[in-house]
Amino acid sequence: MGVESSPLEHVVQHTLAAKAAHWGFLTPNGQITLLSDQIIMMLVAALLLVLFVPLMIRRRRGDSGLDGLVPATGGNMMEAICEYLRKEIAEPALEEHTDRFIKYIWTVFFFILTMNLLGLLPVAPLAVLTGVHVGGTATANIWVTGTMSVLTMVMMIVNGLRFGGRHYLAHFNPGPWWMAPLLVPVEIIGLISKIFALAVRLFANMVAGHIMLAVLLSFIISAGAVSAVMGFGIAVPVVAGSVAISMLEILVAFLHAFIFTVLTAIFIGQAVVLRHEDELAH
Repeated sequence: MGVESSPLEHVVQHTLAAKAAHWGFLTPNGQITLLSDQIIMMLVAALLLVLFVPLMIRRRRGDSGLDGLVPATGGNMMEAICEYLRKEIAEPALEEHTDRFIKYIWTVFFFILTMNLLGLLPVAPLAVLTGVHVGGTATANIWVTGTMSVLTMVMMIVNGLRFGGRHYLAHFNPGPWWMAPLLVPVEIIGLISKIFALAVRLFANMVAGHIMLAVLLSFIISAGAVSAVMGFGIAVPVVAGSVAISMLEILVAFLHAFIFTVLTAIFIGQAVVLRHEDELAH
């Protein structure tokens, strides 16, 4: 395959199967991607969650008595994470609607976290053996993060109308009726801005770390092309820096899965937990 000429080769989507399509701005290259390295990583993340989460939850310390009720090892960790997300994140934002949306909140967190962590696996060198680009971080694709953000917006609007009805619509015009031509567009722009920020925040942070690692490693290749001694001299600090950045990326993988989940819970809560005028006055 040769040496990759651009650091972006480590983060961009590599199409494995495509079909001609003309859907306007959705298909700028005149084709729709049916399979890519990032789509495969999404499928792998979903498969891992479907296979292993039930196994982890079912594991108990014993077969009977109190031990039969206590989760063991991985199950204990899963229960602690789910309980934290429920008590500290979902309930303050969703209040009485927590039970309706907690499964979606859990799914968002574990799906994004799994994709983030899979993207850190150093499987790109396998491309030399397979002949196709493998690996990749699905959350480094704006279409992936954008789709998940749009799903959150759909949850906000549909359930806002479902539970709030006219009260939900009324919040688009918090002032007197004659200010509706000004306030309604502003509120709609604010709604879209929330979703846009939700998508871009995750996408940008996943891309940034990978590009930084790729740039650092490219220094070794460039220096090695000049001389072996220079290549070795550059390799020592670059490898040390790459290890440090990799450790930081693990933290970022957890952090931004958590941030996306928190904002999702807050945004849905703002749509479904509506305060009446007398409660607001109080």
